[in-house]
Amino acid sequence: MTEPLASFDSEQPLSPSGCTTGSHLLISGRVQGVSFRAAAKAEADDLGLIGWVRNTSDGGVEMLVGGSGPAVDSLLRWAGNGPESAEIADVQEREASAEELQSLPQEGFEIRR
Repeated sequence: MTEPLASFDSEQPLSPSGCTTGSHLLISGRVQGVSFRAAAKAEADDLGLIGWVRNTSDGGVEMLVGGSGPAVDSLLRWAGNGPESAEIADVQEREASAEELQSLPQEGFEIRR
């Protein structure tokens, strides 16, 4: 009996960055006009993470972070506090979808508009 062909789908990177997992966050409160995006980028850059951050039309901030582990956990904890001038009301976190992972940059952390 022959072995079934191996499926490479689970081994193939889901994004240009090579990330196969990530976190999607929606942050609400006073998070626009307080340099939240710039501070998030600086924090992510310090942690060596890839992803992006952008304002949402409802006054919140959306963030996508590629990967997992202590650096991602650190950024997620930071998002719960944000920069000093922010007032965080809520952070909704979930696992990023394959489609969202496709939107990750190849490297670095971006501020998107």
